[in-house]
Amino acid sequence: MKIMSWNVNGLRACIKKGFLNFLAQSGADVVCLQEVRARPEQVADEFPGFTMHWNPAQKPGYSGTALLIRDGLRPLQVFPGLGSQELDTEGRVLTAELDDLYVSTVYTPNVQRELTRLEYRDQKWDPLFLKFMRTLEKRKPVAFCGDLNVSHREIDLANPGPNRGNAGFTDEERAGFDKILKAGFIDTFREFESGGGHYTWWSNRKGVRERNIGWRLDYFLISESLRPRLEAAEIRPEVMGSDHCPITLVLRD
Repeated sequence: MKIMSWNVNGLRACIKKGFLNFLAQSGADVVCLQEVRARPEQVADEFPGFTMHWNPAQKPGYSGTALLIRDGLRPLQVFPGLGSQELDTEGRVLTAELDDLYVSTVYTPNVQRELTRLEYRDQKWDPLFLKFMRTLEKRKPVAFCGDLNVSHREIDLANPGPNRGNAGFTDEERAGFDKILKAGFIDTFREFESGGGHYTWWSNRKGVRERNIGWRLDYFLISESLRPRLEAAEIRPEVMGSDHCPITLVLRD
């Protein structure tokens, strides 16, 4: 099974930049999208070979997640959110239950430049999200992915020194990721690559992406019980269309 994840930074904009060609060539069974910033009725394009499931934000043009599931791979159910009336208004989580695992796409809240949402994320979002994943895991293994809006270690961003304490690299956000790992979930990319220089997001400032001055903000994490099935986890920086690039996970059947 091949699963892909991509923060498309606006699905309608990404479609104009070649998303449909990418999808047709992806070979993916499930494509997890974040920051779709659209509702189903706003996207006239079709996705041949896939069924789209949506979880848009209540606020127009903001946030939102979606799942594209290849025709023939029929989920037992698809359900949005974390089960929290307070935290589920921004469409940040969407989960598909398949025969042998759950697949969740997540768009973790950004704490903002002035860290105005750091307390919200640290005290509310991160604990509830981890609790939700652990609850799913009691039923069957979990693979969750998306823009987690944190660079976990210094090797996960090009300039850790000057960015220490900034959004995406605060002690609180990094500690939140530590808790995910301590709960037994595996950062799949680090099972194959221990070095730095591998990023999934780049500023839109001129020349930044070309010089690979980036951050690793996008992840695939899996339950420990899925480790024997882990075949590959990759970052696809060559794929354009967003300020993020896609990432992939391959699990043996």
